[in-house]
Amino acid sequence: MKLTDIIRDEPLRLAEFPVSREQIFMAHAGVTVLPRCVARAMQDYTEQSCVRHQEFTEAFRLVNDTRRLAADFIGAKSDEISLLGPTSLGLSLIANGIPWQAGDEVLCYYDDYPANVYPWLELRRRGVTVRFLQPAVAGEITPDLVERALSPKTRLVALASCHFLTGYRIEVNAIGRLLHQRGVLFCLDAIQTLGAFDTQVEQVDFLSADAHKWMLGPMAAGIVYVKEEHQELVRPTLLGAWNVKSPNFVAQDEIAFERGGRRYEPGVLNMVGTLGMRAALEMLMDVGIPVVSERLLHLKSRLIAGLEPLGFRFVSPASGPNASGITTAWREPGSGAPVEKIFDHLATHDVVVSHRHNREGRGHLRFSPHFYNTETEVDRVIELIADLA
Repeated sequence: MKLTDIIRDEPLRLAEFPVSREQIFMAHAGVTVLPRCVARAMQDYTEQSCVRHQEFTEAFRLVNDTRRLAADFIGAKSDEISLLGPTSLGLSLIANGIPWQAGDEVLCYYDDYPANVYPWLELRRRGVTVRFLQPAVAGEITPDLVERALSPKTRLVALASCHFLTGYRIEVNAIGRLLHQRGVLFCLDAIQTLGAFDTQVEQVDFLSADAHKWMLGPMAAGIVYVKEEHQELVRPTLLGAWNVKSPNFVAQDEIAFERGGRRYEPGVLNMVGTLGMRAALEMLMDVGIPVVSERLLHLKSRLIAGLEPLGFRFVSPASGPNASGITTAWREPGSGAPVEKIFDHLATHDVVVSHRHNREGRGHLRFSPHFYNTETEVDRVIELIADLA
C-alpha cells in the first residue's frame, strides 16, 4: 500500500478506511477506528474458528510472525516481545516484577496519562520513593530536565514517548543514552508514537504500547518489550500454564519460566486481537513510518495555519523534532465559542476529535488525524469551526 495511492484514489481510500464514508475521524490519539485490512484479518480468524480449533496451526504461525513484525517495528529481537495489551498491563508487569529495595527511586511525570503514573505510585507501598519531573511547560520532558532530576538512588525513569495532551515528543535515544551512562533503567510508554513516528528500543530497557491508537489496531492487543538482559530481573507476576513450564499440563513443584516473550504471557493469547494487530503492522510497514510521519506533520501545519487566525492557541509543538501527530488547541475565555461548544458542533457534523482537560480544568480540542486523512477533510474541519466562531 502506498500513501500516494490512498490519497489520490478516493474510492480506494474509502474502501480501505470505511469510516471516511461517514465521518471525518481525527481522534487517533484516543481509540482508533479499524482499517478494512485489520477488520478482515480479525473476521478471517473468527470465521476459521467456527470450523476449526481456535488454536489451529496456521493461527499460531501467524502469532509467531506477529512477534517478528513487532520486533522489527521497534528494533528488538523476537524473543524480547510479549503480545499483551493494554499498555497499563505491560507497565504494571514491569513495575511489579522488579525486585525493589527500600529507598530505590523511580522518576516519572505526574501529568502523564494515568496508565503511566499509577503503576509507579503503587510502588510506594513497597518502600520505593517516587519523584516527579517538573517541566516548565506541560509535557516538555527534555534530556536536561531528566539529567538534573536524577539522584544517586534513581533506579528507573518511566516516561511516555509523547505526551497525550500536548503532543510533545521526547528525545527517546538521548534520554536513554544518558540514563544508561548512569546505570539507570528506562521504561517507555510508547502508545502515542508507535505507528506514527519511528520508535526504536536501542536505548530503552522496557516498552509497552497497545495497538488501538496510532498503530490502527484493535483494543487490548499490544506489544510489551523487555530487553533480553533484564528478563531474569523482571519476574513475571501473572502466572499460568503458558509461561510456567508445565510438561503435559502437569503442575510442577518448582516454578520455571518459559524463555523469551512467553515469559510474561500467562495463558491463552488474545488471538483475534493479535492477528488484527499483525495486519495493522503489515500495513504501516508497507506504507513506511517515515512517510507516515511526514504526512502527519503536513496535516498538522495545515490545521494550525487554519485555526490560528480563528483565535486558537496551541499547547503542541508546531514543528521540529518534538512535534507529533497531536495538535491540541484552546481559546481564552470570551474570545469566541468555547471549546466545549465547538466539540459538540463538530460532532453534530460527523467530525470526531477529542475533548481533553489539563490539571487546571481548562478544556482543549485535541486533533489527531492519521495518514489517510486528506487536506480536504482538514479544510472542512476548519470551515465548520470558522462558521461557529
